[in-house]
Amino acid sequence: MSDPSTHSILRPISEEDQTGAARVFAFFRDRLMTGELKAGDRLLPERVLALALGVSRPVLREALRSLAVLGLLDIQHGRGAFIRAADASVLGQALTLCLLHQPNITDDVLQARIAIECQAIRLACERASERDLQTIGTLLDALVAAIDEPEARNAADHAFHVAIVQASGSGSLMKIYEAISPLLRQERGERRETLSDPTVAIRITTAHRDVFLALVRREPDAAERLLREHFRIGEELRRRNLITSYESQEQPS
Repeated sequence: MSDPSTHSILRPISEEDQTGAARVFAFFRDRLMTGELKAGDRLLPERVLALALGVSRPVLREALRSLAVLGLLDIQHGRGAFIRAADASVLGQALTLCLLHQPNITDDVLQARIAIECQAIRLACERASERDLQTIGTLLDALVAAIDEPEARNAADHAFHVAIVQASGSGSLMKIYEAISPLLRQERGERRETLSDPTVAIRITTAHRDVFLALVRREPDAAERLLREHFRIGEELRRRNLITSYESQEQPS
């Protein structure tokens, strides 16, 4: 276990964060980024930290509890607080909760999805292993087999896209994608009725096959273009749902 020096840990923090809790969070962010704090390090006593950061001890304790909830700290009664390796799944859930409060979150998350997957498939064309390709091919087969079963098709659809991001070999893209996945699954559920149309289902499975073939051929430009065309089918379905919802409303008498 390393023991950071008091001098380096207590140097003045940036003035960009003015509130007490924000100052505590900035302290941990900056020290973790520089490596001055690492997993296993024990924090200095509350009294010392509170004085150095210019915050009250109650504010410091509350901030420390928040960091513990996020899995960044292990607070042990009688021993102190210790830095933990970040649990990406917990942080992803926190990000999801933050996003839920944003206006027009569905459209915003879908745009984020497009950006992530288009970059991911370009990387996958370079990095995907034969095992990755076999996995994606198996998921494509499952998607085709479930063409008449909306629930199973939705699950296979989601797994297919997750596998593409995984095949990119980018841990950062994967973690961000995992964070928005609950919102993506919700959006798929909202358009389940439209996807029950056999013609639409065939279009979507065909689009998945074309994307897969471009990936197998390791053609990043074609793979990205076909993926964007696939996403445009989704945009068309959302517009159709919107039109249908308004057309189905009773006209005022």
